[in-house]
Amino acid sequence: MFKACGIHKSYPGVKALSDLDLDLRAGEVHALVGENGAGKSTLARIMGGIDTPDSGQMHLNELPYHPQNRAQAESSGVRMVMQELNLIGNLSVAENIFFDHLPNRFGIVNTNRLNQDARQIMQRVGLGDIDPGIKVRDLGIGQQQMVEIAAGLSQRCRIMILDEPTASLTDKETALLFDQIKKLQTERVGIVYISHRIEEIITISDRITVLRDGKLVATRPTGAVTSSDIIRMMVGRDLSAETCKRQRKPGQVALRVKGLSHRDKVKNVSFEVHRGEILGFAGLMGSGRTETMRALFGADRADEGKIYLYGADTPARIRTPRDAVRAGMAFITEDRKEQGLLPALPVRMNITLGRLGRISRLGLIDAARERAIADEYIDLLSIRCRSCEQPVRQLSGGNQQKVVISKWLHKDCDILIFDEPTRGIDVGAKFEIYQLLGELADKGKAIIVISSDVKELMAVCDHIAVISAGRLVAQFSGQEWTPEKIASAAFSEYIKNPTQGHQPNEA
Repeated sequence: MFKACGIHKSYPGVKALSDLDLDLRAGEVHALVGENGAGKSTLARIMGGIDTPDSGQMHLNELPYHPQNRAQAESSGVRMVMQELNLIGNLSVAENIFFDHLPNRFGIVNTNRLNQDARQIMQRVGLGDIDPGIKVRDLGIGQQQMVEIAAGLSQRCRIMILDEPTASLTDKETALLFDQIKKLQTERVGIVYISHRIEEIITISDRITVLRDGKLVATRPTGAVTSSDIIRMMVGRDLSAETCKRQRKPGQVALRVKGLSHRDKVKNVSFEVHRGEILGFAGLMGSGRTETMRALFGADRADEGKIYLYGADTPARIRTPRDAVRAGMAFITEDRKEQGLLPALPVRMNITLGRLGRISRLGLIDAARERAIADEYIDLLSIRCRSCEQPVRQLSGGNQQKVVISKWLHKDCDILIFDEPTRGIDVGAKFEIYQLLGELADKGKAIIVISSDVKELMAVCDHIAVISAGRLVAQFSGQEWTPEKIASAAFSEYIKNPTQGHQPNEA
């Protein structure tokens, strides 16, 4: 139903795609995989009309297809759910879902019908317990991702492009999405599926195309390749022997939290993390993991609770993020676009912004020193950019994430909170991040990692705490945890009180 031949696309200093061919069949899931910067999102943006190729041909149902913008692509039946959220925060969930086709009469929106239609779509993606009239900005990043997916499902289409749709989703939400994908397949919709999660690629796709440096490496039936084959084609090496777990001996208690509460999102949470230790936080989407860290960091004002730092007997006064940073804490947020970066500024400025004193004298920036530090972190984290002068908004999502991490590494904090640190990052880069977390812990840093990927937590953490409906309900060590125990703990408070938002039968 779709065919692309000889697609080329370049940006200033970067060749994003080179002589790329791709075809998509009706009713199939065709997966695109590759490292960050391999060209996956660029190809998706071209198919979705957001970018135009420099050369090459595309055909849709044997007719020439050359959309000049997203609206033209959608009018041809090609819809795209982008990796970076494309929502309007001060509009309601329902308004975002039906933004370009609001039910109206003589220009007046029929709110009742809008909310009724939205509830039907929201129910399909597991958001049936959320008021369609709530502002999108009041939702967590995972719930916002589901709203984006719901918007993509709100109109019939020929081709659905899903770019990292499960990056912020738990296993339950991912299963709901897969159910919708299978339904679309029965309707003969062709699906382009982009993900760094190799296991879900193997589960959901019919064919896999591997890209590297903007070029086609191979297209294979999914049943003909293993996860090791895919990774080897992506990164050009075998990662199976690489490991990120170390035997660490924890040191002094770096952070002790006692009775932390914030509205109805965080309820009497207490825990501690030592120097040289990685503590993971698991839980369902909307369970309060991120809200706990925001209250800890001063981004949200805690109603109750005390925070003790570095073995002190008196609690620290953390009212704002500035207080937290001054106390040696860092927070790598899950929403890099809105809370972690200044997208219009170059890479070098985003990396050094948190510690200007290191690169300035008498209020003047030492440009050479700034570039040298930026280049150091570009090499350390293998950030793919043409130079440290490139605006961050031009980088792929995974490389933007590496810039955020670099900023806090340059700040050299003692307590680091990573909220979904590998969201949108390819498998090779994930191992680099895992190794980095281990090295930071080896240096005596206290690390907290929030992740929707339980296997990721089990791979890098020394202990895992589980949040359920705002309460810390369990903590496990490496000898005690299993995916089943963690999942059972994550659902425990919802089973006790089904009105919390997740019904027990959803487990």
